[in-house]
Amino acid sequence: MFVWNGSPDLISIGPITIRWYGLLFALGFYFGMKIMAWEARTEKLKIGSLDSLLIYMVIGTIAGARLGHTLIYEPEIYLADPIRIFKVWEGGLASHGGSVGVMLGVWLWKRKHFEGSLLELLDYLCMPAALTAGFIRIGNFFNSEIIGRPTSVPWAVIFKRVDHLPRHPSMLYESFAYFVTLGTIFFIFKKKWHRGRPGLILGVFFIMVFGARFFIEFLKELQVASEARLPMDLGQLLSVPFVVAGIVLVVLAARRKVVKKR
Repeated sequence: MFVWNGSPDLISIGPITIRWYGLLFALGFYFGMKIMAWEARTEKLKIGSLDSLLIYMVIGTIAGARLGHTLIYEPEIYLADPIRIFKVWEGGLASHGGSVGVMLGVWLWKRKHFEGSLLELLDYLCMPAALTAGFIRIGNFFNSEIIGRPTSVPWAVIFKRVDHLPRHPSMLYESFAYFVTLGTIFFIFKKKWHRGRPGLILGVFFIMVFGARFFIEFLKELQVASEARLPMDLGQLLSVPFVVAGIVLVVLAARRKVVKKR
């Protein structure tokens, strides 16, 4: 069994502490924007400032993820003390809320900076999103959070900051799934299957990311005790609409007749 007792802190300088989670979060967005710039050059997109897009995406992601966690997972705690919603440093970010938040941020940005459709823009953001999500889950590993259920599989991890039980490294399963999604979308992009079919890449992204999330949830510990009363945990219940939306997007995109330019 692999024993993990790493510190979530990368370096501390006086009162300032840089954490692995924060660094990986920032690197995900940084390299994600590099990918977005490459896509824009490849597709010859007329797109506005990516720096301003990054600001909208970061704010949308954090705000959506925080509100998603506080209002869905622990509403009784945060509604009793609403000021705690703003204490992001205490932890508590929900990826489903982050997905909604970033799409809202992109929609607000698009109105002034992108002439194409929202679906087309979201398609180009899927590779950056998959990369960032993969990095964030590695950050969860450094934090010893979102742990899996006890298991005897050879690759089990003992998270000593939690307990001494060998567990599924479920956050790494998710990270791997997101990187596979990144590779799949890159393949579609290189094959140019997305051209003339807005929503195709977004649909594939939804199906792969939230489909993986649905099944990996079976191996994870519950985030809050109240989930035990539900037929499925909240992560699974929230993933279903995204998977359904993904299937609809792929079907609609596949039905589009693409006129090849001569």
